[in-house]
Amino acid sequence: MSTQVASPETSPLSREEEQADVIRRLEEDIIFGRFAPGSRLVEDSLMARYHASRHFVRQGLFQLERQGIVLREKNIGATVRCYSSEEVRQIYEVREMLTRQAALMIALPAPASLIEQLTELQRQYCARAEAQDLRGIHEANDAFHVALFSACGNPYLVRSLQDYMNLTLPMRAKNLADAEGLALSRRQHEYMIDLLRGRDSWAFAQLCVDHMQSSKSDYLGRIAGEKSAD
Repeated sequence: MSTQVASPETSPLSREEEQADVIRRLEEDIIFGRFAPGSRLVEDSLMARYHASRHFVRQGLFQLERQGIVLREKNIGATVRCYSSEEVRQIYEVREMLTRQAALMIALPAPASLIEQLTELQRQYCARAEAQDLRGIHEANDAFHVALFSACGNPYLVRSLQDYMNLTLPMRAKNLADAEGLALSRRQHEYMIDLLRGRDSWAFAQLCVDHMQSSKSDYLGRIAGEKSAD
């Protein structure tokens, strides 16, 4: 009688892999809008949802609290971080200033190596979009923008931009899950690549700033709708 060897697909996860899986699934549920801003995150419900221990769920909440996605308050517990409309506007003001400055610092016409790198990242982005791979869409989108703004030559500015990209993650990721928002994002990426071949730095910088407006408007609309429903 032959002995069946477990395939990698059926092998049990290690503790580290199981913890990472809980964090990933919880983060996706939040950033893609399955848990609305302000929603309570009850440990027992999360344990059942992810088939995970209380320890792993609790550690996941701690991790996402450090990322600014989850808010933990005494006598209330954990909730999805909900930004006020004024906080959203202030956060985006800073991100827009950083984005414009980084874009203006990119020398145009951009080198062929940068165009090739961004074209390949855009191809990957479109492939994830066609596959409706939400996690892949988010990761490919961020990879495109990090590669783009790294061309400004100032790693400290790029790091600050990444910090604000992370801070706005709950505000912008859901927009990428929307067909219309995703289609607009893809078109604007293509236009960015075209502008990098030219010499109009101001038009390029303005497009980079305009690129953020759809997700900001979407989030402001969501929180306004939730308030009116209360």
